[in-house]
Amino acid sequence: MAEKESGLDPLDEDARLDSLDERLRRAKHDEAIRSGEARKDDGGYRLGNRVLAELLGGLIGGALVGLGLDHLFGTAPWLLLVFLFLGIVNAFRNIIRITSKRP
Repeated sequence: MAEKESGLDPLDEDARLDSLDERLRRAKHDEAIRSGEARKDDGGYRLGNRVLAELLGGLIGGALVGLGLDHLFGTAPWLLLVFLFLGIVNAFRNIIRITSKRP
């Protein structure tokens, strides 16, 4: 008869399983936060980064093209100013287009 008894109380076993489930749930949650999967609402963050990239890309792209053409044709600083202005206009056009899209 003593061989059939396991010596473990079923209530203790359930408490251990519940504790294990809770620790697993906590570990999965911590891993999701660490890996970045837990972010629910990062649409504004992405949109802000895209707007910043468009603005910097327009400014830098226009300036580089203008500087290159100025160096090539010897018209400094006129083509730099023209292409810088065109880059800014293009950047703002893209920003307005990006932000006016409906979700």
